[in-house]
Amino acid sequence: MDTLNTAHGIREAQKSRKLAAAPIWPLSRVRIWQIVKRIMIEAGITDAPHRNPKGLRHGFGINATVNGIPLHMLQKWMGHAQLSTTAIYADAVGKEEQDIASRMWG
Repeated sequence: MDTLNTAHGIREAQKSRKLAAAPIWPLSRVRIWQIVKRIMIEAGITDAPHRNPKGLRHGFGINATVNGIPLHMLQKWMGHAQLSTTAIYADAVGKEEQDIASRMWG
């Protein structure tokens, strides 16, 4: 929130009903979803249920956990109210679990 405030004056905008209702960016949620989806296709990500903005967000969470980002920081970055929500990313399986285990012994 501090970063958004610095870049976009969010706290000042919240004092005005008109400014508080105005979008930060001139793009709709649907348009951003389309842009992210197109970029994922161009990046060669195979067509699967995870090829969408939610999959990208989940991948970010898993990657942060695999790379040792503390859960409380990831919680802040992802905007989770509860640490238990963020802890889902620490419950890695498959390749992610192997990467974490190899760091322990590597």
